[in-house]
Amino acid sequence: MSTALYNDSVTSSKVKQLASAEFPTRWGHFLIHGFVTRSSGAGDPSKTEEAVALVMGEVHSGSPLVRIHSQCLTGDVFGSLRCDCRQQLEMGLSMIATNASGVLIYEQQEGRGIGLMAKLQAYALQDCGFDTVEANERLGFRPDQRDFQMPVEILKALGIKKVRLLSNNPDKVAALEQAGIQVTERLPCEVAPTEHTQEYLNTKRDKLGHLFTQRTQN
Repeated sequence: MSTALYNDSVTSSKVKQLASAEFPTRWGHFLIHGFVTRSSGAGDPSKTEEAVALVMGEVHSGSPLVRIHSQCLTGDVFGSLRCDCRQQLEMGLSMIATNASGVLIYEQQEGRGIGLMAKLQAYALQDCGFDTVEANERLGFRPDQRDFQMPVEILKALGIKKVRLLSNNPDKVAALEQAGIQVTERLPCEVAPTEHTQEYLNTKRDKLGHLFTQRTQN
């Protein structure tokens, strides 16, 4: 077992590592690294973003398996059936464990970046018949508010230049590629649809361009 030490050198121009610790889980043993966005001097400190990176095994050679996961309190913690977030999170951790190496970045981007309270308001609109994109737009948001800049900077801080990305979202692939991180392979992160998630997944496919196999589309 390695010793987890905070390393101030693990930074990029836009993120700073603040903590590192051993992190045993039911999927195996990780190191957990805590990152924050760097302050831009006179900027609003309330806009500081935090994220963690769970790292297992050797990730500095080849193309490690990487999952970028946006926080979902309702799914990840409470097991909501309205989304597939918890299953995707567990799939990512399981695949990294099976591979004996990889990185899972967990960032605070609740509700595709609109925040928890707005997400609950969007739920109420969805109960009235709007899909997830329509609900976000009626609240004055873009369909997806995220830009994935922080995960990119965390990968750079960790010295990772190539990845096999576990995602159905082409925007994540584009964000990494545009920042100079090569995506050597995109691996699907698909959860079988249920009566609760079928329309949610259809909207991801039809309006957000997420990539699914025929099995998920049916």
